[in-house]
Amino acid sequence: MADKSPETPLAREKLQGRVTTSHPKTPSLGNDAHTKINPRYTKAMPTSNKFATAQIKSADMTDDMQQESIEVAQEAMAKFTVEKDIAQHIKRTFDERKGPTWHCIVGRNFGSFVTHETKHFIYFYLGHCAILLFKTQ
Repeated sequence: MADKSPETPLAREKLQGRVTTSHPKTPSLGNDAHTKINPRYTKAMPTSNKFATAQIKSADMTDDMQQESIEVAQEAMAKFTVEKDIAQHIKRTFDERKGPTWHCIVGRNFGSFVTHETKHFIYFYLGHCAILLFKTQ
């Protein structure tokens, strides 16, 4: 009998419940914006980087800031191999560039439920690694 499992690792992980993220679609820190869900939205990245594409799963962020978050994450993944170090690099870079207080979670297996500032949230994949980046007041 043919294997009927999903063809991609991400699809398998989602079916097995290992990759989940959610956040309230209620006003975030006093703002009324709702997070847009962009299933399987892919942004092409420069081919010189070993993480050629980023799959944005959910974003409430300007396109320029989305691009910047992907580039910072690629830089972090090129420098570090430990997920905590990758998250720390992304968080500190955004704290310096965009002001405090940013939070970053990096990994292959985590759930989340967060409240974020409007226009300051992104959840995406680089390769098999999920990255959740958001700002709070």
